[in-house]
Amino acid sequence: MTSENPFGQVLVALVTPMTADGEVDWPGVEKHIDDVISAGADGIVVTGTTGETSTLTDPEKIRLVEVGKDVAAGRAKIITGGGSNETAHAIELYKHSEQAGADGIMIVTPYYNKPTQAGILTHFRLVADATDLPVIVYDIPGRTGVPIKYETILRLAKHPNILAVKDAKGDFSEVSRVLNQTDLMYFSGDDANVLPHLAIGASGLIGVTANIAPSPYRQMIDAVNAGDLATATAAHQQLEPLVRAVMTHVPGTVAAKYILHGLGRIGSPRVRLPLVGPEEWEAALIEDEIDHVQGIPGVDFHRFRPDRNAAAGGALPKVAGTTR
Repeated sequence: MTSENPFGQVLVALVTPMTADGEVDWPGVEKHIDDVISAGADGIVVTGTTGETSTLTDPEKIRLVEVGKDVAAGRAKIITGGGSNETAHAIELYKHSEQAGADGIMIVTPYYNKPTQAGILTHFRLVADATDLPVIVYDIPGRTGVPIKYETILRLAKHPNILAVKDAKGDFSEVSRVLNQTDLMYFSGDDANVLPHLAIGASGLIGVTANIAPSPYRQMIDAVNAGDLATATAAHQQLEPLVRAVMTHVPGTVAAKYILHGLGRIGSPRVRLPLVGPEEWEAALIEDEIDHVQGIPGVDFHRFRPDRNAAAGGALPKVAGTTR
């Protein structure tokens, strides 16, 4: 991480550990953050999609920033994700996150509303205006319904606080074009394509699978930084079956929690409704993929004890989700 990159390079899109009844497991959050930092992460994105931002309350989101800062203790940057599809709400959330100590913010394209490119541009600009923190723009049309078009990204690049894009669109020619024409940093938002993103100039990754295995991503980043393609490719190949297990059969949050619980690293695989744990056949597919995982540092699948009953269904927490 350099002074030009205020976010880090190996960023974990953090799951939010919960108890069996769907309340945030705060000791579990602290342990999980410490685990991934100790294994090589230098950035943590809390309250993102993987952190179940849509069903967290605003106070929970702010506390996740505070806990992250306390646990990281300078070892990793704490980035707050999520936001809102209401611009005014997003502004308030990010202001509170800045006050709580966040090192940066990640703003997702407004979802469900399906705004025009002019609306997307205005949303990002107004949120970026409201904070002094460095901003990552999150382009994930598969979830939001609307891509951030190339021309809009060029215009966003002119904002002094907007420094980076998290790309889950997978248009590598566009990534190259933007890198050629702006000073924006790119972060891979697609676990299967981290190495291809890095190969064309991305600065790092924001990954779901990194909840389980940050070390090979650290190895990959360090190898790319050193110009060692062979080592980076070996890490990519080593991760491939685990990425398939996490990202293919159920939402990444669900699979990551199922696997982390099976490894004994979080106390419960519980997710909040409308997410539910994997059904029997989905769990079987995840476990079949895991059978192909070999030799990942820091992850011992010989000790993997999945619990389909504990993961079944989803929780209705005592306090309803996003509130103002």
